[in-house]
Amino acid sequence: MNKAKTSDDDGGRILRWCKKYLLEGQQLDEKHAEKVNNFPANPMIADYFFIKYRKFVAVLIPFCFVHTLWWCTAFRYNFFPLYQSYWHMPVTMIFGALVAGMTAEGAGAVAFPVMTLVLHLDPTIARDFSLMGQSIGMMSSLVCVVFMKVKFESMAVIFGILGAIPGFIFGVHYFDPLFTGAQKKMMFVSIWTAFAFALGLLNAQKKRPTFVKIPGFSVWKASVLFLTGIVGGVFDAFAGSGIDICMFSIVTLLFRVSEKTATPTTMILKGVVSVFGFWYRGVMMGDISETAWKYFAVTIPVVATMAPIGSFLGSHLHRQVIAGLIYVLELASLIGFLLTNPSWALISIAVAIILLGFAFFTLIAKSGEGLMRGLEERESVEKRESFEMKA
Repeated sequence: MNKAKTSDDDGGRILRWCKKYLLEGQQLDEKHAEKVNNFPANPMIADYFFIKYRKFVAVLIPFCFVHTLWWCTAFRYNFFPLYQSYWHMPVTMIFGALVAGMTAEGAGAVAFPVMTLVLHLDPTIARDFSLMGQSIGMMSSLVCVVFMKVKFESMAVIFGILGAIPGFIFGVHYFDPLFTGAQKKMMFVSIWTAFAFALGLLNAQKKRPTFVKIPGFSVWKASVLFLTGIVGGVFDAFAGSGIDICMFSIVTLLFRVSEKTATPTTMILKGVVSVFGFWYRGVMMGDISETAWKYFAVTIPVVATMAPIGSFLGSHLHRQVIAGLIYVLELASLIGFLLTNPSWALISIAVAIILLGFAFFTLIAKSGEGLMRGLEERESVEKRESFEMKA
């Protein structure tokens, strides 16, 4: 009897855990949430399309559009023999695009280390492929997020794009040529490992209060978002990934926005910036390598499928699960970097960057804590004054 009761208790705990962390539900725009909760008694076809089954339609829209164009192009130019030599990235991006859709890190966070650390390709090829793949995958996720009416921080998207475009142009012309391939790999891995440590420290606080959008938006906050966009654009210029995790770090650590809002925000931002980066490298600079084009050609159907699915699944996850996926990604990148037997000089610099980066991100988190206290104090004063006026 006791064993049966214990088994039932364990099963109940597992179900409660799954419901809390894996099936938390989507954080919808307020107007659309009201429509979902008040579904019409006599619905029309449009109500089913845009309200009841919007999540599934959101995944199918980019899937059908991109696949139709790709299959027509693939048969016309016979892409299929390319899979014999370039199968590595389609297989990698089954996981990479799925994770990119679920977390704040674009597919480049998986593609760049795999192409540079495992396939030993030039970082320029990895950077270009990341931008090209994300222009399809993250734009597909963008369509999915917008159609599902999932809440995102619009100000972070707007000011992030305004900063990322000049940041990318500056970075690709002046910053990228300054470093060797090995140094780029090291910087990519170490900076975001430092962020993962800082995010883990922040999430160690139980019942950490978060917001669904940046509270008390002001000019100085817009300036911070713009500068973050510039820095992220520079990172995108040499690694094909950066604006996503830069913006994620600021809105979560400094402005205390929930990971559930920050993740779709960075998807939208990453999609737009990747399209611009792809266009700038392919049209304005015109030196994307043939290898990058071939990897891109065979990977399109994979990212167009897995990224929207990732967005659909990720929108139902608890924010701590999303953060946990980021920890795993950064740990895997760090281990991959160490397995390439880098020089002791590079390892020393990487350790220094991780320590300095951790201190920087921790400082941002502490500043966010101070902003949170100030906001709570102002709200307390306003409530007290309102009570006194009524009295």
